[in-house]
Amino acid sequence: MQMAIRNVLLLLALVSLCNGLEIADRWNILNPERRAPLLGGTSLKNYCESWRMNVELNNIRGFEVVPQECISYIGKYMTSTQYKTDSQRAIEQCHLHLTSCCTLKGDGKDAWIFDVDDTLLSTVPYFKIHSFGGEKLNVTSLEAWMRKTKAPALEHTLKLFHEIRGEGIKIFLISSRRECVRDATVDNLIKEGYHGWSGLTLRCVLLLPSS
Repeated sequence: MQMAIRNVLLLLALVSLCNGLEIADRWNILNPERRAPLLGGTSLKNYCESWRMNVELNNIRGFEVVPQECISYIGKYMTSTQYKTDSQRAIEQCHLHLTSCCTLKGDGKDAWIFDVDDTLLSTVPYFKIHSFGGEKLNVTSLEAWMRKTKAPALEHTLKLFHEIRGEGIKIFLISSRRECVRDATVDNLIKEGYHGWSGLTLRCVLLLPSS
């Protein structure tokens, strides 16, 4: 579930890093032992929103499960129009950067890197049936789901992907997925419309190229 929560607002999270650090200090949210006093002074919704944002900012690391009191909140967010809107805003910022950062010569020397899970392909359908991270991640179960190649594309990212390709920029993909799901990952990507990328790195092994 870390993948799903972290990636959706990566760009926006970087922009608001300082604010996030301030929130983390104010709520003392990095210390699980302080959770009870925290809930006594604010609403559960505010606590869960702060927890989610601090995960995205990478202030909270290495957690195994979503706090039980926040499962419902995380589930509602991940399936809401707000999640889609946040994703769209992040992609718009990427597009703005692409059009203003530099002059592209189309000489094949420019490159763009995409993560796979919850950047190109959504794992929300899997976590929807596994308590939205409220259950400890079962890698065997997750990889079995990945082999079904049913992860849907994120609509706005797919559009950005093809805009970048249209500019003559080489696209490289990275993922924490293991080599045992490489074929399924490639099939899923191509089936959802991600084709023409130049390389896919899964746990230090490189595949070149896609069709």
